[in-house]
Amino acid sequence: MRTRPRATRIGALSAAAVLAATCFATLPARADLVAEPISSSADGAAFELTPIGQYQTGTIDEGASEIVAHHPATQRMLVVNAAQGSVDVLDVSDPTTPTEVGELDATPVTADGASANSVAVRADGLVAVAVEAPEKTDTGWVVFFDAAGDGEPLGVVEAGALPDMVTISPDGGYALVANEGEPAEDYSVDPEGTISVVALPDDLEAPGQDDVRTADFADVPLPDGLHLAGPTADGADPVLALLEPEYITVAGETAYVSLQDNNAIAVVDVERAEVTDVWALGVQDRREVPADLSDEDGEDGEGAIDIATHPVSSMFQPDAISSYTVDGETYLVTANEGDSRDWEGYSEEARVADLGEDGLPPLCEDAEAAAVADEIGRLTISTAAGLSEDGSCIAEPTAFGGRSFSILDSDGDRVFDSADAFEQITAAAVPDFFNSNHSESNLDGRSDDKGPEPEAITIGELDGRVYAFVGFERIGGVAVFDVTEPTAAAFVTYVNNRDFSVSVEDDPDGLAQAGDLGPESVVFIAAESSPTGEPLLAVGNEVSGTTTLYALDLTEQSSPEPTPEPTATPEPLPTPEPTPTGQPTPEPTPGQPTPTAEPTGSPSADPVGADDDADQGTGSGTDGDDLADTGLPAGTLAAFGLALIALAGSAALLGRVRS
Repeated sequence: MRTRPRATRIGALSAAAVLAATCFATLPARADLVAEPISSSADGAAFELTPIGQYQTGTIDEGASEIVAHHPATQRMLVVNAAQGSVDVLDVSDPTTPTEVGELDATPVTADGASANSVAVRADGLVAVAVEAPEKTDTGWVVFFDAAGDGEPLGVVEAGALPDMVTISPDGGYALVANEGEPAEDYSVDPEGTISVVALPDDLEAPGQDDVRTADFADVPLPDGLHLAGPTADGADPVLALLEPEYITVAGETAYVSLQDNNAIAVVDVERAEVTDVWALGVQDRREVPADLSDEDGEDGEGAIDIATHPVSSMFQPDAISSYTVDGETYLVTANEGDSRDWEGYSEEARVADLGEDGLPPLCEDAEAAAVADEIGRLTISTAAGLSEDGSCIAEPTAFGGRSFSILDSDGDRVFDSADAFEQITAAAVPDFFNSNHSESNLDGRSDDKGPEPEAITIGELDGRVYAFVGFERIGGVAVFDVTEPTAAAFVTYVNNRDFSVSVEDDPDGLAQAGDLGPESVVFIAAESSPTGEPLLAVGNEVSGTTTLYALDLTEQSSPEPTPEPTATPEPLPTPEPTPTGQPTPEPTPGQPTPTAEPTGSPSADPVGADDDADQGTGSGTDGDDLADTGLPAGTLAAFGLALIALAGSAALLGRVRS
């Protein structure tokens, strides 16, 4: 392991990027990156992630930065701001200082109180925004915009109930929407979950309602092992109402849709707008895959790191999914976060210690877990899973979430799972705050629930290798795995731009110093699409309301030569030293890496040759102080001056140095 020196990044903005900043510049809202981002890498890692820029809304724990999409032609970042119910438009032509330049508001064509949930953008700038109705069980919308436009909607179509995620197919021909169909709090209404398939025009314009088709589950044989939890609302089909599409990835003519609450994936023929198959994902056997299942397993009921095996199971329940191809074969990567149906009118959640009380089914007397009930008593499980044949008791306590990421082939077979790697990685990197919550810094706070909660995932390619980037909702940070060989994925690096000494729940005024809390989405920006000409990663953090950009810094050990065929992945790392709690971290599952961690230095946030306030021009639609000699706004002149400087010095500013 190694400590990376403080890095100075040298980048050059193109003249076009600077001129674009002239047109749209406004005062950036940003916070300093944390002084010492947490970083841990495998020996021989090809690269490390370095936070280089951050935009902060200043809104805490209201989803002010959720889903992120990037439009290369304009270098605009589209960020769902659930706190405002709209989409923030950021200029990221200088990724060290993301700057808000506008807003996409769907309410003029939907309804007051409607709220944006997700955003996607096509190469030509056609933006699709999934919008939830004021009453979430009502029909929602997809609203279309021009990424380079003035923020006025191009048009709108109706979708299903609670359109929670939208994506655009790689060929740009379709927008697909996951209509989650969550129930009302009192279960008076529970709409069906569906997938909307919207045919998009070739031109930069909105489709019409006739272009919308709905893929549902009415005629699809459902597999055994599907997780179904909840009562039947009046008039609702007892099964169709319980299916909840969450996230979509498209590979060729096929879409794959995670049904998170149902622990399943649906397969959709995009051209026909039909669900053709549903895969039940099975369970993680905790007899074989260890995890820390209690937040009170230390001395005197305090938290401690105790990653161990137990006679229980957990459902995988992926949230985000993505896809890639190897030798013409499609593979899916899934972030196995976990989720439950937990509403006022019905909840499937219960702690093991509470089974048999208040109408809950008891733990079966002959259950293997009965012998260790005290050890796992804090674990939250589903009362709708693991039941005995007659349904009278819990035979196998079954928790929510795999705490891992998986790789599946196009038949739904799991060819790789990271098992306990995420808990081992974070136990070594952040031992004092292992399985911490996002809004509160604590030790072991989420072990009894879903652990680190891997929620976000995306795929990126660098130097001929394919990588999965996984965001952890609770403890925070992004882990990177080399997935070039789908059956032998290997850990590369982990970074967390968070200062655990600041607990926002205890000190709301410390938000600016806390860093990033609650990663909700991750987006890989390839070098050819990046404003710097080098690959970047963008992360939307819903709790801190921050959008953060990372550079992929190649390490000295990495080779710049692309690999035409998959090669051996990095060797697993040794088990970390005992943690400060006094309890040694158990051996990881065979084949899973466990890095040790050392802090990295904080990067310079300013590109060489740029002033600290170079992009703080006048806001859109307003003039700065006029210069007497020219009559032109000072901000405009300054920006054109920067353009000339960039043109003159770009050749000298294309590299990077380390000091």
